[in-house]
Amino acid sequence: ENSEGSLLPTAVVLENVKEATKDCMLIMLVENVSGLSEDDGDFSVEMIPELRVAVVTFTGNTDAEEFAKKFNQNHRARKQNITARCLEQTKSVRAENIPPNTPSHYITIYFENEKYGGAQTVDVQQLPDEQAAIITFGDQKGNA
Repeated sequence: ENSEGSLLPTAVVLENVKEATKDCMLIMLVENVSGLSEDDGDFSVEMIPELRVAVVTFTGNTDAEEFAKKFNQNHRARKQNITARCLEQTKSVRAENIPPNTPSHYITIYFENEKYGGAQTVDVQQLPDEQAAIITFGDQKGNA
């Protein structure tokens, strides 16, 4: 947490990642910029090729904002036109494969359960045609 009590970002989005980019290349680039090691469990990288992005999640107390600044100054990253920004905390998620006729209060109870997140749910918008729901959460500070 920072001095205001809000959670520090722990994930960085790498944008403009070309489809042909291999995850091992991004991992080495992150290691070079951060001085951390994926093998040691300092971070993980999740490629999302359909969005042309990758998400780097740090497991320790790495300053994600500082990493993003360093990454954006790195000549290799700039040469490949890859940029970094901190991933903001989400207020909503989409849950899929929800059985038809599931009452919205069941979904609320599920997401408010400590075992499945423990976040205060403020809204559940069901999408029955898609067997999905959009769940919106309240203030995250109380759940840290």
